[in-house]
Amino acid sequence: MRVVIAEDLALLRDGITRLLQAFDFEVVAAVDNGPALLPALIEHRPDVAVVDVRLPPTFTDEGLQAAIQARARIPGLPILVLSQHVEQLYARELLADRSGAIGYLLKDRVSNVGQFVDAVRQVANGGTVMDPEVIGQLLAKHAGTEPLHPLTAREREVLGLMAEGRSNAAIAGRLFVTEKAVSKHINSIFSKLGMPPSDDDNRRVLAVLTYLNA
Repeated sequence: MRVVIAEDLALLRDGITRLLQAFDFEVVAAVDNGPALLPALIEHRPDVAVVDVRLPPTFTDEGLQAAIQARARIPGLPILVLSQHVEQLYARELLADRSGAIGYLLKDRVSNVGQFVDAVRQVANGGTVMDPEVIGQLLAKHAGTEPLHPLTAREREVLGLMAEGRSNAAIAGRLFVTEKAVSKHINSIFSKLGMPPSDDDNRRVLAVLTYLNA
């Protein structure tokens, strides 16, 4: 898979490059600033881009804005965003469309090499990967408001795990319940949120997250 990396810290940029190359990714470009990112994405049209939200020259949202512009030019371009903090505005912008191939991970939580590489591959293959901390804050933000108010505590717990991209079996294992019980909870959640149930993990993650960020 061909990858474009955007990270201003030289050591981290080099580390990500070497890590991905060790797992047979081809790093076709590695830039350290916002203005260089969009041209690199347009020129190389990578299978996936690993992008820091805050890049020079202003260290605000250059990485994210370049990624959004690139997806407007190349619909569905896979983007995995790395951020130092949970920034709900950035998460909402990133999830503005429902075409998938999106990820949002916190840098200090990317400590497991295997999980990080799996996340890159999942986004490259059209999946959605969201850091549990991001999901938790999005859920907490809406916990006392409609339409999440009708959900039970267990349904909110299932919703959080579902939004992380977990399968029914994985949710069942995490909560020590049966898959049948998880399926019932999910059907109830979608019913209360006015969404049709779906067995497509990517679709349901996107639907839930987009809804929470509306």
